[in-house]
Amino acid sequence: MSENKNDQPSSISNARSLEEIGEYWDSHSLSDHWDQTHEVEFQVRAPRRITIDSTVYAQLQNEARQHGMSLEELVKKWLIERLSSNKAA
Repeated sequence: MSENKNDQPSSISNARSLEEIGEYWDSHSLSDHWDQTHEVEFQVRAPRRITIDSTVYAQLQNEARQHGMSLEELVKKWLIERLSSNKAA
């Protein structure tokens, strides 16, 4: 793994690398350092996902394999084709 951006020790573990931070937190609990933390607010923006039936998913995977492409490539291709044909109509 890579080093911290500015190579300063992390505030609680005093570790200088991601590996050292990981090793520290493998054997320590945040509850032991709660007084050294502060409240933060943040937003998480995750892309929307579409769910499909597992049978349909398996059929798509098989179809993609037969065409030598990933499932994502196949679905994207089909959607583009369908949307293009809708515009022409």
